[in-house]
Amino acid sequence: MERRHYRFQRIIIDPNKCLGKPCIRGLRIPVASILTYLSSGMTIEEILAEWLELELEDIYEALGFAAEIMEERFIALEEA
Repeated sequence: MERRHYRFQRIIIDPNKCLGKPCIRGLRIPVASILTYLSSGMTIEEILAEWLELELEDIYEALGFAAEIMEERFIALEEA
């Protein structure tokens, strides 16, 4: 039972794939993996060269999805 985010049509959530983590177009490539690759210093071009099934729009949607999710979260900070 696959579900899509109302704004991000390339992001799929399916409890039967990747433990229900948001993935790119059902490819079993989690959004979190894309973010991890980018944060480790990989360029978008390197990611696309490594995973040929990905498209540039997939990377942008992963970033947009992460930004949207962060808008919905409250992060409690410890007092200094």
